[in-house]
Amino acid sequence: MASPISGGLVAKLDQSTKSKLIGTAVALVGAMAVQKAVSFVWTAMSGHRPPPDDDTSAGLGEIAAAAVITGAAMALVRVLAVRGARRAID
Repeated sequence: MASPISGGLVAKLDQSTKSKLIGTAVALVGAMAVQKAVSFVWTAMSGHRPPPDDDTSAGLGEIAAAAVITGAAMALVRVLAVRGARRAID
């Protein structure tokens, strides 16, 4: 019996679907790396970790800055992951 990866399901997927699956997997790994990197840099710059969602003592400016930095980094990783997956498939 052929494994689902080598000759079954994945072999039957079209290029677009394969690139989306690979891009999603890479983006998930990238998202974890971005979270770690943002936390590391934020801690080095401010002396404390980025404010969590439920932190009511953090100022609005700090929360907004953390959200913008994290969001921009996540968007960049997602775009790079999808482009890289398309290049790898093509």
